[in-house]
Order: sequence, then C-alpha cells, then structure tokens
Amino acid sequence: MLAVLTSSIALPVQAADLITITRDALNNNAELASARSEFSGVEAARDVVGGELLPQVNASGNATHNRQFESQSAGGFETGAPTDGGAGAAIGGGRGDEDSYNSLSLSLEATQALFNAATARQVDQAERQIDQQVYLLAATEQQLLIDVVTAYFDILRAYEVLEARRAQERAIGRQLEQSSEQFEVGLIAITEVEEARSSFDQARAERITAESNLQVAFEALERLTGRRYANIESLGDMPIGLPAPSERDYWVDQALERNPEVLAQRAGIEVSRAGVEVARAGRLPTLSAFANYQYADSDIDYLSGHDASGQVGVSASVPLYTGGSTSANIRQNTFQLESSQYDFESQRRATIQQVRSLYTQVSNNVETVDARQQAIVSTRSALEATQAGYEVGTRNIVDVLNAEQNLYNAIANYAESRYDYVINLLSLRQQSGLLDVAALEEVNGWLTGEDVNFTLPETSDGDRYESAMDIGAPPRRESSSSSSSTTYSAAEYAPARRQPGGYGGGYGGGYGGGYGPGGYQQGVSPQGGYQQGGSPQGLGQPEVGNGGVGVGQPGGY
Repeated sequence: MLAVLTSSIALPVQAADLITITRDALNNNAELASARSEFSGVEAARDVVGGELLPQVNASGNATHNRQFESQSAGGFETGAPTDGGAGAAIGGGRGDEDSYNSLSLSLEATQALFNAATARQVDQAERQIDQQVYLLAATEQQLLIDVVTAYFDILRAYEVLEARRAQERAIGRQLEQSSEQFEVGLIAITEVEEARSSFDQARAERITAESNLQVAFEALERLTGRRYANIESLGDMPIGLPAPSERDYWVDQALERNPEVLAQRAGIEVSRAGVEVARAGRLPTLSAFANYQYADSDIDYLSGHDASGQVGVSASVPLYTGGSTSANIRQNTFQLESSQYDFESQRRATIQQVRSLYTQVSNNVETVDARQQAIVSTRSALEATQAGYEVGTRNIVDVLNAEQNLYNAIANYAESRYDYVINLLSLRQQSGLLDVAALEEVNGWLTGEDVNFTLPETSDGDRYESAMDIGAPPRRESSSSSSSTTYSAAEYAPARRQPGGYGGGYGGGYGGGYGPGGYQQGVSPQGGYQQGGSPQGLGQPEVGNGGVGVGQPGGY
C-alpha cells in the first residue's frame, strides 16, 4: 500500500506542478504518439496516391545462356542443320546438331498519365482525410490534457479525503480509549464501548479505502506520463464562480464551431463525398502517353549485329462494361456518405448535450462548494454541542460518534466539491474546444507551491514495470521531402487546403486559420455550412447553419 506522508516533510526533489506534468504527458504519452504517427501516415498516403499521376519509368533486362539441339527427319531420313549455317544432310546417319550461345536484352519504358479522373479524385480524397486527421489529432491532445488534469486533481482529492479519514480514525480511536477507561471504572455500560468500537472499525475501513483510492489515482497519472512523481503541488484557495461568459448558449456555440470531434465528423462528410466522386470516376476513360525502347543482341554463330526498336505514343482505355461493379461502388460510397452525415449529426447532438450538462454541473458546483464549506462550520459546532451534552449526561456516546462522523464527512465532501468544480470547469472548456495551455496555466496559478509528498514503493534497477512505462525513442523511418521525424503538435497543423465556399457551396469561409497557439482560431462560419438539397444524382445533403442540421433524404443514384 502506498504510504502518504504529511506535506510538512521536505524532499530534495522539487514538486511537480500541473504544467510540468502536462509537458511530460505531451512528450511521452503513447496514445498521443500513436495519433501523431497516424497523422504522418495519412499524409504519406496522399503522396502514395499522387505518385500515380507523376511519370513512371521502368527498366528491365536479362542475360541468357542458351543451349539448343535441332533434329529433323524427312522421308525416313533424319537431317541435321550444321552449326555454321550451311546446308548439310546426313542420310541415315541419325545425327542431331547442338548449338550454344549467349543473348542479351534490355527494355526501357516511360509512361505519363494525361487524364485519370479516378486517381486525381483519390488525391482529393486524401487531402480531405488529412483535414479530418488534423482535428482527430487535436481531439486526442485535448483529451490527454483533460485526462492529465483529472488524474492530477484526483490525486489531490484522494489525498485530502485520506487526511480527513485519518483524522476521523484518530478522533474515534481516542473516543474508544476514553470509553474503555470509563467502562473499566464503572461509569458507562459495555454497550457504549461496543458502539465506539463499531464506529472505529468503520472509520478504519474508510481510511483503508481512501488509501487504495489514492494509489489508484497515482497510478493513473503515471500511465499518462510514463513517470513517477514523488511529490506534486497542492491546490490552495481559488476563485469559485460561473464560467465566463456566463451565458450557456455562448459555450454551445463555441463547441459547434471549435470542438475538434465535431469538426472531425464534419470533415468526414467531405471524405465520404470525395469517395463518391472517386467511384463515379470509374466510368470515365483514362489517357496516358508512353515511350519505350528495346535492345537485343546475341553471339549465335550464324547471326551478327543486334536488334533495337522504339515506340512513342498515346494509349486510351474506356470502361464499356464492368459487370455492374462501378454502379455498385457508387451506391456503396453514397450510403457511406449518408452514414457520415448521420454520424456528424449524432456527434453534434452529443456535444450540445455534454456542454449543457457540464455548464449545469459547474453552476451547481459553485453553490455546492459554498454550501459544503458552511456545512463544515455547522457540523463542527454541532459536534462541540454534542460533546458538551455528553459531558453533562444529556447525550450518549452514539450521538458523539455520529457528530464526529458527520464532521469528517463534511470535510471530505468539501474537498470533493472543490475538485469537482475544477475538473468540470476544464471539461466544459474541452467540450467547447477552448482547452489550451493558457487555461491550464491559469489553473496552475491556483496551486500553492506546498508539496504533497509520497513515499513510493521501492523498485530494483531491472524492474520490468519501469521499462514498460517508458515509451522509448520513436521508430526509425526513412527521410523524405514530404515528411519529418520531429515531434508534432496539433497547434502546428493546419489543413493543407482551405477553399472558401468550396465543395459546392460547402464551408462558408472554410475552417478558418486552423489551430493557433492560443487554441482553435475562428472555426466554421455559421452562415456557411452545407447547403440544402442534393447533388445532381439526387443524393440528400445535410444543411448546417445557425446551429441546425437538416438531413436530406437519399434520392436516386
């Protein structure tokens, strides 16, 4: 069991604050590293597809040693051709001629796609996937930030609750000792001793549970950062108030414009729309230019010199009938587009519900913190009054024990409410797409600098658990002009292409400037969004604007 020492003990290592631990998580979290690598992979996929539109040059050649035997017969006679190329016959001799020679051939071919609509639209789809991956990476980073905040303050929450349970156990333990002494001199009955013992056992069980909760919270933080912390800074007095601005609709509007999960689903619609265009391009012809050169030579004794030829031309291919696979592919991608539209609507509704719920919880937390702080004062006064009544005989031991338990429950509940307020406030900012380093620095300023110290379990140098928590160096990868081995941040990413009003009346003003260092910049214009109606093929489209979505009905294909 993890032992927790009092905060008055000084350790040589400086206590880690929230910003320090957040930095460790951003540098060493395995899930975030995976998301960054996935983003790089999606970028590389665009280059893979785009490479098919660039010149393709292939060379081939072979060198061969040949052994040849010729045997012919005519009119009952077997003839053999001499190797020197002359005409010779062996009548009735049954003779064959054998020849051996070397040959060499070389081939060089170059092609250039002149028109390939399917590949061009696959490149466009890959661009849309990069746009979507930008938001997915940002969502992963923001989720990591809120996970670190939650784990950090869960440790402090568990620590304060544990301190309350320890104080409760000590107080009830003293009450049990007093009851036992009074029973021994005959002042009270054995029932009061047993009541005190029962309360003490309950307090002891609650203290053990609190210790376990502290260790679990500590391990959760270690999982996120891959590091152990001997001490962290505690939370001091902080301002308790409604989120600013205090209008709930403001936070909902921010979430619809900036929440990376909403933006990722919105970008997913464009990915699916591009998939439909790729499928439709399967009906279009392809045109390419080609040039080739062949060279052949051999040392056969009756031939001299070499053969060479070259070609330059244009080739075209027109799909006349593909067994219905092209039409089926169009239908499949159209249904995928429809599914992505509904996924976006589901995410939008879920985000609105989460923001509203978190705003309500933060508002309630403001009142709850004040009420539970006042409850400590009230229960302490009640305990003092009960103890005075017990001394004069108007109250019994059960009343005193209940009053003590109520006091320490109030202290633990007050600690719970403070940390609920902090976590819910930052969760509201996360759902609204506003959780950034500046928000964490503000919360970090609420820390007192007073250390909460931990005595960690001793580990050997070869502890496999320690090595498992180390994410290690990134895998080696080949360098290329389109990729980098540096560590990325979502603040550095901006979708590769932002066309205002593009995609058939799509985003009015595009996504904006992507992600800036201060959080998300201006997002999707509420006057833009997807326009009402369908494509020429009758595909229903959602309408996004002014916070509403109208999902169109699928038409014919």
